[in-house]
Amino acid sequence: MTPELWITTAIILALIILSFFFSGTETGMTASSKARLHALAANGDERASAVERLTERKDRLVGALLIGNNLVNILASALATSVLLGIFGQNGVVYATIVMTITLVVFSEILPKSLALARPEQFALFVSPFARLIVFLFGPLTALANGAVRLILAAFGVNLSKDEAMLSPHEEIRGTVAVLHREGAFVKQDRDRMGGLLDLDELELADVMVHRTNMRSVNADDPPEVVVREILQSPHTRMPLWKGSLDNIVGVLHAKDLLRALNDVGNDFSKIDVMKIATKPWFVPDTTTLQDQLNAFLRRKAHFAVVVDEYGEVEGLVTLEDIIEEIVGDIADEHDVDIQGVKQEADGSVVVEGNVSIRDLNRALDWTLPDEEATTIAGLVIHETQSIPDERQAFTFHGKRFVVMKRDKNRIARIRIRPVD
Repeated sequence: MTPELWITTAIILALIILSFFFSGTETGMTASSKARLHALAANGDERASAVERLTERKDRLVGALLIGNNLVNILASALATSVLLGIFGQNGVVYATIVMTITLVVFSEILPKSLALARPEQFALFVSPFARLIVFLFGPLTALANGAVRLILAAFGVNLSKDEAMLSPHEEIRGTVAVLHREGAFVKQDRDRMGGLLDLDELELADVMVHRTNMRSVNADDPPEVVVREILQSPHTRMPLWKGSLDNIVGVLHAKDLLRALNDVGNDFSKIDVMKIATKPWFVPDTTTLQDQLNAFLRRKAHFAVVVDEYGEVEGLVTLEDIIEEIVGDIADEHDVDIQGVKQEADGSVVVEGNVSIRDLNRALDWTLPDEEATTIAGLVIHETQSIPDERQAFTFHGKRFVVMKRDKNRIARIRIRPVD
């Protein structure tokens, strides 16, 4: 081979190396995690800051890299053709096509992209100076190319500047967590907690409150000794007081305040006036989101609120713990009463009390029963059947078989659920 051929071959090898960097840079920059790069940049990593700035305009970055990549690939192929033409004559075109296709696919596409996908952040940081140089060199040409692309797409009714993301930030986070859970990077409990946190702005108090039928309360007109006994027998620290009817909540009695008052009067029940000890009730509408109510609890430094409907009638109560449990799951302490609402049977079915929350059942068994139209399992059955089923009636929906085991008047008390084969 003549010296000219050796020089040309060296230039071809250099172009292939450049093509390696172009392909790897494109993949590494687009596949790198924004969260990881932001964390590195916040810790003072200048290259991470540079990658963040480059990826803010991905169209400009990718356009510059594609122009550079195609330029070196075409030039390398043209030079290889000239070299092989000089060696093999007209057959050199065929040989150049075969050799350059294999070389570029393996060393300039598969190899760099695989390496960049395996370690996207590390690769992006390593090639950031190279990417900045390419964007600087081909930036004006890229702007012209992107403008032409936008005009062509606009002719077909596609406006890139007005197109919105298909997923909201919450949905993107939820999808990322689901993928990480499927890949084993997130345990189920962590996925549920993250999902509960994202759901706070979508759920209303009516979805998590203690319904008035299950709400423990005290009649303020009862004798003081009866009130004290009710408070001491309750597993709860705060109890609502009512007069006349449950819709007339007149106060909230804290157990510690009651005990202090008893201590001040020498445990003489007759000297206790519960209304003087009780605090003013806080009424909140049932349509309040959990996020808003959590912020209100923190702002008012409160833990307890009475939930009312649009007519002002009491629907139930909600506590700070109820909202926190939507994030972290059930919080049990030594005073909680253990109410068995879900029982796993040996045949694979699940016996569920009608008042069990759909969300709680989904989280416990990793099911996906819908909770948009109903809050409890009994409510879901009634909604799907559009009736109040009789005992031993069975229905199939959402991939499950529901059998009504017990009905108490117009209330579904117990249901057996088994997956449909």
